[in-house]
Amino acid sequence: MLMEWDYCDPKRGPSNDRAWFYDNFAKLASVVEPFWYDAYVHDIPGLRNALIEKARNFNPDLIFFLPYTGQFDAKTLDLLRSKWPTCAWFGDDTWRFSDFSSKLAPHFTHVCTTDIFSVEKYRKIGVKPILTQWAAQPLATPAAPLPAGEKHRYEVSFVGARNSVRNWFINVLRGKGISVECFGHDWPNGQVSRDEMAGIFRGSRISLNLSNSATPDFRYMLASPRNLISYMIADKTSEQIKARNFEIPLSGGFQLTNYVAGIERYLKIGEEVAVFSSPDECVQQVKYYLENEDERMKLASAGFKRSLAEHTYYMRLDEILKNIWK
Repeated sequence: MLMEWDYCDPKRGPSNDRAWFYDNFAKLASVVEPFWYDAYVHDIPGLRNALIEKARNFNPDLIFFLPYTGQFDAKTLDLLRSKWPTCAWFGDDTWRFSDFSSKLAPHFTHVCTTDIFSVEKYRKIGVKPILTQWAAQPLATPAAPLPAGEKHRYEVSFVGARNSVRNWFINVLRGKGISVECFGHDWPNGQVSRDEMAGIFRGSRISLNLSNSATPDFRYMLASPRNLISYMIADKTSEQIKARNFEIPLSGGFQLTNYVAGIERYLKIGEEVAVFSSPDECVQQVKYYLENEDERMKLASAGFKRSLAEHTYYMRLDEILKNIWK
């Protein structure tokens, strides 16, 4: 069960559900039948009935879900699970486990989580989860980092939607003399396509990966009353590994990212990825790697090779299917 269009809106282009999950399942299984729920986003009863009917007609070996909000109730999920194996991918358990994942998980045959710290929580509610992780979707021809001597389009860049935390962070960097070219929703440069994004990563000497969670940094909260209110009411207060952590290196980019607990399980800090835990550390790292080109290139190359070898969606989904049918 997937979205065909980004947030069910054709104007926003194809969804990540399609590129990351459907396209790779189509390579892993002989027959994959998609169920796009965009047309039913405002007709929940119709959605549930349509999926049950689709399952009856297709008789699948597995029904794979990317739970979004409250499209499915326990009754529907239990009915499906009683006839066909089901599997759900929960990718936001750092902040949605208690209110969302924990309510739905017991009604699936198999459950995947990207949060290592939620594994024990699942076990306590009688669910044995499959630990997985976000990944990256390579372009048709994976692009290694630019060779020595080739000119980059940007010194420092960031790709991602603008929010109060990221806006504050970028302003802090700019105030300390670090010029950052930003792309994404609500930035002056606007949104970019996946291909354009990959080109920006590869064409930047440093690609920043900035948190999408509210930060407890007092400077953020004191920057404006709106920031303080935003932090007080925020759901996302815990950092999490996301797809961007793998998209940057797999596109041939040098990644400088906020530290997230567990990232060292996937990329070696200081060898395959550079990290920071405050704007001040970020400034230090930016200046250091701009002045040490050989080290920057060595890290970018190592991150690319590791991501290509281990961190694609094809590999993640292959491991999940092997786990299910081992």
